[in-house]
Amino acid sequence: MKNSYFVILATVMAAMLFLPLVSSAVTPNENLALQTVSPISEDNVKVKITESGEVLNVSVEDYVTLVVAAEMSADYCEEALKAQAVAARTFLYYKKIQNAGENYDITDDFTIDQAFLTKDALKEKWNESFEDSFKKISDAVNLTAGEVLLYDGAPIFAAYHAVSSGRTETALNVWGKDYPYIVSVDSIGDLLCPEYLTSVTVTPEDFKKAFGDEVAFSSEAKNWVGDSENTESGTVTKILVCEKEFTGAKIREKFSLKSSSFDLTFDGTNFVFTVRGYGHGVGMSQYGANYMAQQGSDYKEILNWYYKDCKIEKALG
Repeated sequence: MKNSYFVILATVMAAMLFLPLVSSAVTPNENLALQTVSPISEDNVKVKITESGEVLNVSVEDYVTLVVAAEMSADYCEEALKAQAVAARTFLYYKKIQNAGENYDITDDFTIDQAFLTKDALKEKWNESFEDSFKKISDAVNLTAGEVLLYDGAPIFAAYHAVSSGRTETALNVWGKDYPYIVSVDSIGDLLCPEYLTSVTVTPEDFKKAFGDEVAFSSEAKNWVGDSENTESGTVTKILVCEKEFTGAKIREKFSLKSSSFDLTFDGTNFVFTVRGYGHGVGMSQYGANYMAQQGSDYKEILNWYYKDCKIEKALG
């Protein structure tokens, strides 16, 4: 399957679109029981700003708008923006249940929750295009106002990422927890992304430094990296470095790779990572969602493709 992706990649023209602004790295809550959606009043979304510790109070739809503006390019199609809005709103409800008893509902840290930018931050980022970009995203959010994804009556763990390897990953393979609505699906549009493939070159000296005392490097550099195992989606589940086993996620962290779907080779001088996609690969691919929108899919079709057997319903409140 991996080889077929490269063949397809070599024969298609890259779509002239921007990548999403961030690669969300939300992680699941192991102890969240399924339950019905709790009402969220318009003034009851408390967002903790990680850097300052300040807790902001915003309405649900204002919050979702600011998340979508931070998470997805305003150049994306309206139906993709609408799909992102529903996913972001669903994730808010999921986290509100998880954080019950805290003085906040969710944080602005995209590595554990989802990205969030204030209007002032967006004005600084977008400059003269702020008005048009903000209106486009606000309109998409308003067209889905209140809608969330439910499975067995509960808001789902609506994970999403920037670009998949060409096939999305299961949460089980990435985080060790299974969700019946997050299965591996084809996301072939991701192969058209201009930054689908990235490469990182590392000298033997820097390669050793990255592992510190974790590994005993005694042989020639060409012998340091052993066999690896990958999922069907291409995620590295384990790889041997001087006979010590590491997960792909750990290697990604050490070398700041865009994803855990990679090949690692030694070219005689340096180590070369060839990386596919951007993000953890679980749930909805943002680039893939935009590709589906370009092909005529509406936001419900997009969501139903990436999140299986879920209902899209209006939340209470």
